[in-house]
Amino acid sequence: MFCRSQQTKRIIGLPSSLPAKKRLPSSLDINWNNEFCSYHRGPFLPRTFSTIPSWATLDPKALGVDSTPHYVQNIAQGSWQSESSIKNKMVIPHPMDRDAPPIFTLADTSVDELGPFIKSMESVPKSGLHNPLRNVDRYLAYGDISRKAGHALLQPDIQEFFIQSIMKCVPKSYAQAKGEVTVTAAFFNNFGGDNVRFLARSFGNPGDHYGQQSNGYRWPYGPVAIVAPFNFPLEIPVLQLMGALFMGNKPVLKPAEKVALVMEQFLHLLHDCGMPKEDVDLLNGQGPVAEALIVNSPIRLTQFTGSSRVAEHLSRVTAGKVKIEDAGFDWKILGPDVSNVDYVAWQCDQDAYATQGQKCSAQSILYAHENWESSGLWEKMKANAATRRLDDLTVGPVLTHTTDDLMSHIAKLLEIPGARVVFGGKELANHKIPSIYGAIEPTAVFVPLKEMLKEEYFDICVTEKFAPFQVVTSYKDNEIDLVLEACERMSHHLTAAVVSNDTKFLTKVLSNTVNGTTYAGMRARTTGAPQNHWFGPAGDTRGAGIGTPEAIKLVWSCHREIIHDKIIPDGWKQTKAT
Repeated sequence: MFCRSQQTKRIIGLPSSLPAKKRLPSSLDINWNNEFCSYHRGPFLPRTFSTIPSWATLDPKALGVDSTPHYVQNIAQGSWQSESSIKNKMVIPHPMDRDAPPIFTLADTSVDELGPFIKSMESVPKSGLHNPLRNVDRYLAYGDISRKAGHALLQPDIQEFFIQSIMKCVPKSYAQAKGEVTVTAAFFNNFGGDNVRFLARSFGNPGDHYGQQSNGYRWPYGPVAIVAPFNFPLEIPVLQLMGALFMGNKPVLKPAEKVALVMEQFLHLLHDCGMPKEDVDLLNGQGPVAEALIVNSPIRLTQFTGSSRVAEHLSRVTAGKVKIEDAGFDWKILGPDVSNVDYVAWQCDQDAYATQGQKCSAQSILYAHENWESSGLWEKMKANAATRRLDDLTVGPVLTHTTDDLMSHIAKLLEIPGARVVFGGKELANHKIPSIYGAIEPTAVFVPLKEMLKEEYFDICVTEKFAPFQVVTSYKDNEIDLVLEACERMSHHLTAAVVSNDTKFLTKVLSNTVNGTTYAGMRARTTGAPQNHWFGPAGDTRGAGIGTPEAIKLVWSCHREIIHDKIIPDGWKQTKAT
């Protein structure tokens, strides 16, 4: 997808040169200094973006405009690596305009350039940078760093800086981008003060005799790695990164190439909040290089968020030393008790199509009781989808599939007997999205339940596309067990929703399913994971949660038991050997 050269000047498929002052068409004019959206004219930016934070090394308004794009650096062993120190670089195209300059370039680190990262990981003891018995002041320090970072992210200009940086990398609506920043700020505020050290709370049990006591501790792994996804370029890597740091580990972070600038800038903020530069390494480059670091250094745990294919590969090459939050083909079941149809239709639209469906929690398949079908649900969903527009980024580019890929998938589904397009199924009109990305209308394809369950059709019906796309179907009262059969046959169990207030129905579905984050009730959704509850898969021993104290302890620490046995009884006499 990206070209590699020592002096990279062009992106494959895009013009080799661009005028230094090239302007975008007026309909895509980037208007940063008024009350309009960052990409398009329209009332979606509620405040003025006035100043760049003092620690920042880029101006978001220049991304995709300046002919000399921002360069995203590596940091290893506390030192930022200059552009000249890495031989190759990658160029990231403007995701909204194929004729615009790139939004940024980044280090395309090679295996031969991993030396500083390997040395950094080798310098970390297995017992971590801190643990409950050593360097305990660092728990307090990270509580203070969290307090400062949480406060910073609530400052209007800093909040706006990250919103606009996110929107430039992975185009999503202003509200969706702001949600990332808001959740991240709340996370930091949750862990300000003493809550970092409370994560490492130990426990004690009385022993078998006088002077003996056992104590359980949460112990770090030491050198660890985080491989982060593109779709939430701030929230996901930050929450996992801070969890690793809180528990005493030293992480090397490998962000997704398309969005690497967001975490580069966030590390500058953390440094400004007092985090030592030596505490986190940032590695930019391609997947095989990150793999080489993981398998050729003493990294003891890798946390991966992304595709199931890569997750399984990492599981093999690391001999299982992974925590994963991989593909989520997420289902929603609408029960027989129909009410609040407008609300449910709106929530279905949000779950399936917000952020172009590029959420691991996005609604991938909808099982609607026939009562909902007769209530006009499909028509209301179609009407909601029709309100989504490029000019407010409620639709936009799909960064993981081309348009041809997506249209081919739809065509294959339509070969199933009884399948039909409920709405969508077309390429977006009047767009300038690069051909390496996808551009389709929000789409729903109906597949009859009994056809879906046939061996020859099931796999394609439950293939996650990470796009504004879902499969929908309906069922009768006597077919709920067929719906549960489908849920049982799916391979990944991240989020789910059971939309019903019928206690008997809820109990049947919840007791026969396994998804790690399941919403239940008439307001049930599949997306929107905030910082206040567990978010992660179930049914997989490698499953990684995120954000909550339970998730942080599960992913980023292990259990260590120390048994104190101090007092030898008075008058002890040696007994016969056993």
